[in-house]
Amino acid sequence: MEQQTANGRKHPKGLPFLFFTEMWERFGYYLMLGIFVLYMIDVKRGGLSLPDKTADDIFGTFIAFTYLTPFLGGFLADRKIGYVKSVYLGGILMAAGYLGLALPGMTMFYTSVALIIIGNGFFKPNISTLLGNLYSEPEYRQRKDSGYNLFYMGINIGAFLGPILAAFMRNKYSWSAAFATAGVGMIIGLIVFSIGLKHIRHADVLKPVQKEDASMATVFGKVFLPALICGVIGWVAPHYVFGVENIFGSNSTDGFIFAAIPIVIFYVSIWAKANATDKRPIAALLVIFALSVVFWAVFKQNGTALTRWAKYYTDRQVAESVEGPARALYQVETMPTKIDSVVKYDDQFQAVKEGGKTVKIHDRDVYFRNLPADKQPTNDEPVYLISTELFQSVNPFWVVALTPVVVAFFAMMRRKGKEPTTATKIAFGLLISGLSTLVMVGAVYAGGNGAEKVSPLWLVGVYGVITVGELLLSPMGLSLVSKLSPPRLTALMMGGFFLSTSIGNKMSGVLASMWYDYDNKANFFLVNCLLLVISAGLAFAALRWLNGVMKEKNIN
Repeated sequence: MEQQTANGRKHPKGLPFLFFTEMWERFGYYLMLGIFVLYMIDVKRGGLSLPDKTADDIFGTFIAFTYLTPFLGGFLADRKIGYVKSVYLGGILMAAGYLGLALPGMTMFYTSVALIIIGNGFFKPNISTLLGNLYSEPEYRQRKDSGYNLFYMGINIGAFLGPILAAFMRNKYSWSAAFATAGVGMIIGLIVFSIGLKHIRHADVLKPVQKEDASMATVFGKVFLPALICGVIGWVAPHYVFGVENIFGSNSTDGFIFAAIPIVIFYVSIWAKANATDKRPIAALLVIFALSVVFWAVFKQNGTALTRWAKYYTDRQVAESVEGPARALYQVETMPTKIDSVVKYDDQFQAVKEGGKTVKIHDRDVYFRNLPADKQPTNDEPVYLISTELFQSVNPFWVVALTPVVVAFFAMMRRKGKEPTTATKIAFGLLISGLSTLVMVGAVYAGGNGAEKVSPLWLVGVYGVITVGELLLSPMGLSLVSKLSPPRLTALMMGGFFLSTSIGNKMSGVLASMWYDYDNKANFFLVNCLLLVISAGLAFAALRWLNGVMKEKNIN
């Protein structure tokens, strides 16, 4: 057992309240995210009927901006608003956005998405900063890594429950009911935060600004205004200057990448202007940010490429005898097997459109196209299928299941004096994540590259392996930011960590949109593997320097 602190506690009193606040916030977010692409491409049950590539692009842009706005939210919290007020502001905006998605119309859709993006920018970096500040007290400092691991488990309990409720609400009621449930979850999270505020408020301390720090006018005049201008240039320049529709796959991707350039330059300038004490720690954080981009570019394909794999390439059939509580647990759908007028799909399972409308043909549902022969239904009886979004709960399930194992393992290593540094954990996280993609290569060959559906255990396996990598990278990244950041810049550098996540998320949409360019899907996953292995190699090459920086700060 770990030795307790002088006051008899292993962790601060505010941890459980931040744990459950974040759990409910992530419940709403992942409930919405689990059905986001499915809602956009749905052509049968009141969805938006968008083409798959368009949905991938919107998905990538959405998750990119949800992790870009923490730069602004972290900066404003550091300088003006404070962390507690920022959490409230962000939570209210996100709740309004989820509830808005329950209303019809594309204008309301985009307005609601914007509210969620802005709200996340205020909520996400500042609740993590509050947690780090709680662990800045001397008696808790050595348990910061385990504290972030526990906090991360709270995130993933919410992420596990969200898609399950999403499937239940949209199957039993409607898409609107599912989105409204996300809003209710966020409101519950704010109530929990309010109840525990007396144990959290003392961590809401703004750090003094130093002369080398950027002013509010500088940030808005030299970062956000240029970002806006560059975004517009990225959106229109390819067509008017180069005579091409876009450079990186879509106008929104071009706009985002161009807009991110001034923000990246701003973070580099923080390093360039830093004093001698802060220069090396900030440089180390920038290296970690850069390496994290590739991880998120692959990991966030769980909402696109892997959701598509679950929908069209995975055997989701369950026994017809599933009834009662078990049926509610599995959230199965009933799909008729009789020949009927259904949507036409091409060889890669894209809905065929002519004149902006889906083409209907007389055939069985597309699900049965590549079902193994021994599972093809007969006698026109209904077949029960696991709802696709339930697979979004597999990764957070693994996080919840494996977090105690990881925490216990490193606690044992710590007692023996052999615990790896935080930077070492991140390097191994990248390598293990790269190896996870090979599981999907095996799945492609097992199904004859889509000729037959494969067992859902392939998805369970790939999520299990990449979750180990995730646990060594994501919470460790948050912990490292809290450890290495100059105190007055903690929330701003937390925003930088989320900026790297943002760019990676956008790249995930770009990579996922290339799915249809690969006839052999194994090559798609091998490209992802190569990207992560190269990043891991760079991390190991920089490890001695990174560990040296941490040693200078007297941390590990």
